[in-house]
Amino acid sequence: MAQQWIMEADDRTRLRELASKVRDIALSDVNQQRQAEWRRHNGLRPGRPVILAETGGLCQSRELSFEAQLRCRQPWARGMESQLVGQIYQFEQVGDDWAIEPFWNIGWQVMFSDYGVKVEHKTVKSEGHMGSFSFQPPLSNLREDFSKLQPRTFAVDRESTLAWKAHVESVIGDLLPTRMRGNPWWTLGLTIVAIDLIGLEQMMMYMFDDPEGLHRLMAFLRDDHIDMIQWYQRQGLLALTNGDDYIGSGSRGYCDCLPQADYQPGAPVRLKDIWALSESQETVGISPEMFEEFVFPYQQPIIEQVGLSYYGCCEPVHNRWHVVKRIKNLRKVSVSPWCDQAFMAKELKGKQTFCRKPNPTLISTENFDEAAILADLRNTIKVAGECNLELVMKDVHTLSGHADRLAKWVKLARQCIGEAGWDPGA
Repeated sequence: MAQQWIMEADDRTRLRELASKVRDIALSDVNQQRQAEWRRHNGLRPGRPVILAETGGLCQSRELSFEAQLRCRQPWARGMESQLVGQIYQFEQVGDDWAIEPFWNIGWQVMFSDYGVKVEHKTVKSEGHMGSFSFQPPLSNLREDFSKLQPRTFAVDRESTLAWKAHVESVIGDLLPTRMRGNPWWTLGLTIVAIDLIGLEQMMMYMFDDPEGLHRLMAFLRDDHIDMIQWYQRQGLLALTNGDDYIGSGSRGYCDCLPQADYQPGAPVRLKDIWALSESQETVGISPEMFEEFVFPYQQPIIEQVGLSYYGCCEPVHNRWHVVKRIKNLRKVSVSPWCDQAFMAKELKGKQTFCRKPNPTLISTENFDEAAILADLRNTIKVAGECNLELVMKDVHTLSGHADRLAKWVKLARQCIGEAGWDPGA
């Protein structure tokens, strides 16, 4: 039976007030210009670098005062309110190239089984809002325990999903029409799942002690992930990601080349119509040769099923680029703080987007060194040269109590873009 949601008059009024403001933002000239800039950028057409500054990690620290602005009492309404307030804050206070559509997105409620074994993460308490966890990998001996693994099963609760959709429509649907949207997975990279099952240290040891067993595990996970994405496609649960969708490890999906030319509007979305991410941050400590043998062969057949792909997150990809560049549909590459920018600029120019992630400590520590920030931005813009460049400040979990720092970083980025001869945007 579908859930019933308690409606309070004040909650409804508050949500409609915020939804009206978000709609006005989405229809504003500035937002429309940003959308066009993203479509140009993601189409690899010449133009200025684009800028993003993420607030997601800061919401937990409450440094952006989101909590102080929330007035709804019912939990479902408070969740919607938080999202709407966040969108308004991003537009009005941060001032980056973030853009939105005048819709409220609904994601399908999907349930996953485990792999036949339990992975339990035990949270370790910390004094701040961040923390860590410990876990005991369920497969302690890959040869003896592999038989415990079972492919996952998937199910969708259409009734509950559509009930929630109808409820949202009754509250704000005339202001922000609902639509089925949302990327159902963040990464298709496999290694974080493998480590949950066998542990990071043991995974690295198996490359020497039991390479056959590790290949067997990675093939199992490859097949499981292919089953998952194809199940989504068969069930008609995929949604387009060519608009204000979060894609990759920190980017926006706006583009004219997705969906594919043969897609019929209103028809079920296919894998070849969407973006997807692959990465392997956890294996940063292994050699390029080990990555090529034990990781990439299992990632490639998954990620090449989608329309456009993004590779990488926090790991430096320059020393495994000769492998990663084999991905046929590769459009964006993460250039993390630990990546060789000069090497990647030479490799990516005219081919893929240079997605630069500056080190977040530049704006997170007590000392806000504007000269150091400018030097970092100017160096990236100079090194990237004629690359299709985006500047993304992400993985920020504190601003040392200075909520205006994201906006300051954005202004400095626009200053540097202007110095390089482009229109810095607004």
